[in-house]
Amino acid sequence: MTQMQGKTCMITGASDGIGKATALALAQMGAEVIVVGRNREKCEAAVVHIQQQTGNPAVKTMLADLSELAQVRQLVQDFQREHARLHVLVNNAGVLSLFRRLSADGYELTFAVNHLAHFLLTHLLLDTLKASAPARIVNVSSRSHRRGPIDFDDLQSEKQYAPAAVYGKSKLANVLFTYELARRLEGSGVTVNAVHPGFVRTNMAADNGWFVRLMLPLIHIASLTPEQGAATSIYLASSPEVEGLTGKYFAKCKSIRTSRASYDHQSATRLWEESLKLLEMEA
Repeated sequence: MTQMQGKTCMITGASDGIGKATALALAQMGAEVIVVGRNREKCEAAVVHIQQQTGNPAVKTMLADLSELAQVRQLVQDFQREHARLHVLVNNAGVLSLFRRLSADGYELTFAVNHLAHFLLTHLLLDTLKASAPARIVNVSSRSHRRGPIDFDDLQSEKQYAPAAVYGKSKLANVLFTYELARRLEGSGVTVNAVHPGFVRTNMAADNGWFVRLMLPLIHIASLTPEQGAATSIYLASSPEVEGLTGKYFAKCKSIRTSRASYDHQSATRLWEESLKLLEMEA
């Protein structure tokens, strides 16, 4: 397959799991693929594996720990130093912390990685994406977004910390961001859609201690493979069937409706504004 020949794609969290499976599929289609991750050894191993499996030498890694916003900014600078075009951005990286932790910048970790980092990365790459139009942004969200509205008085989960609820809030933020960005990019040639990958066998929760790592094999018994979970991201990143389609949420390669809270324009606008404030960026 060569349908992505001449296209440059960046996938965050691509050293393992869904991200790696997405990167491999796009490389198989002939794309130049940027594997973004925080662990050099895992990223380099992923690149070697993808190159060997696809015969595509245009696969490379760029290191960035998305929990540190300075590294997100550096990632963009490094990328733009070498590339004038970006045709696909897959915001895939995610974390799930069973207890409240802070990022290097002092933000609650799950919200910082799952939303703020990708909000910043996307913003900094928008000019490059627009210059590459038609271009696509894929935000990996989750069915967990249905857990409820965002409490803007407690974005950092200081009042209470329930892991599933905090994760769900970050995934709702992904959907709100997708819909708001689609409105703002109308007519630009850049589309943005969100994805529910399903319950996938990944190591996203492995940083929560030895007990969780011990239990992961049992948790994963009924889960999808990374390849199955990546299918919808790959579809949105590459399929001609969705060319020009924007502001949608997909599961199993089909557009479906999201929670009532996700269609609240006022919440989407406020999240946008609050995110800019936290990142000390201008509107």
